[in-house]
Amino acid sequence: MSKKQAGFEKRRRWGWLWILVIGIILGAALLAGTATVFHKTSDTAFCVSCHTMQQPLAEYQGSVHFQNAKGIRAECADCHVPHEPLDYLWTKIRAVKDIYGEMTGKIDTPEKYEAHKLAMAQSVWKTLKENDSATCRSCHSFDAMDITAQRPEARIQHPVAIKQGETCIDCHKGVAHILPDMSGAAQAGAAELAKAAAETSPTATTLFTIATEPFFLKADDTHNAGNLMPSTEVHVVKQEGDKVLVDVSGWQQDGVSEVFYAAQGKRILSVLLGEDARKLLKTGSTMTDAETGLVWHQVSLQVWLPRKQLIDDQQKIWRYTADMMSANCTGCHGLTALDRFNANQWIGVIKGMAPRTSLSQEQLRVLTQYVQKHASDMQPATPAKS
Repeated sequence: MSKKQAGFEKRRRWGWLWILVIGIILGAALLAGTATVFHKTSDTAFCVSCHTMQQPLAEYQGSVHFQNAKGIRAECADCHVPHEPLDYLWTKIRAVKDIYGEMTGKIDTPEKYEAHKLAMAQSVWKTLKENDSATCRSCHSFDAMDITAQRPEARIQHPVAIKQGETCIDCHKGVAHILPDMSGAAQAGAAELAKAAAETSPTATTLFTIATEPFFLKADDTHNAGNLMPSTEVHVVKQEGDKVLVDVSGWQQDGVSEVFYAAQGKRILSVLLGEDARKLLKTGSTMTDAETGLVWHQVSLQVWLPRKQLIDDQQKIWRYTADMMSANCTGCHGLTALDRFNANQWIGVIKGMAPRTSLSQEQLRVLTQYVQKHASDMQPATPAKS
């Protein structure tokens, strides 16, 4: 090889080396710049710099995550930006939609913010449910908890959550922001339940009411003779068109003729009886409650109902109510275990908490049925998973 060719080869090798060095420097600079941008756009000051963030900022500043006795503050990114590299990168990419929303004024007024608040909250809850509340667990861990030092309610609930494999967001939805109006979600759940009832097999013989349901003493009656409460179990006797004759049974307290209950000694309301229905009530066995001395009669009644309001899978009712309870009862505290109270105690608990929710009277009825029928003094049952 000539000296000229050798010199050319040497210069070419050095050229590639310089290109490699410059590439490494540019790559490092780009990586460092990207990391810096990601870091700066994740701090709380940046997050709340937009006009639309003033309301969520006010909610956050009123929460225990902003100010507390221990002086530990969770910043926006601590809750909303996961630490795992791929999840972190994907979250930052998806944040482009927030920029678009800011530019288009999607939530730039209090009215717009409230209108979209539920959808935004549900999106965050869904992500936390799917990743096992990863951002929560970066600070809070079951393994690191001294449960004996916690408040009484937490001492009861956390072992249950550990045993059942629950995640933080199952019970703690209102810890940094005020819960949105959940009435729309509850209505959507009721619509899904009604759809499932309409698709129930026509051959099913054991059914459950999905809502408060007027009943009739004859198939062609137009005036109802009373009401069945949500989740009441009935057994089909015969069917005529879109109506079914069903048998409903329960327990009636001696001297109280207007109602009967799902279980002896427990105020789990099943049926409200009109005057005509009371005359047709069949009475079976009688027993005296050993604790209270009250006399109870086992009773039954045959009534006509619209088939479309009945479902053959009670667990679908419980899934609807479990979601409703989780969504509406976690703004002030964690989700209360169903066996925390007995069936009669739950009545007062629900009445006391009802004004703090956006639930309608009908939704409160089915929620009361759910907690009562899974109470500490009822037969063991598996509550629905949300």
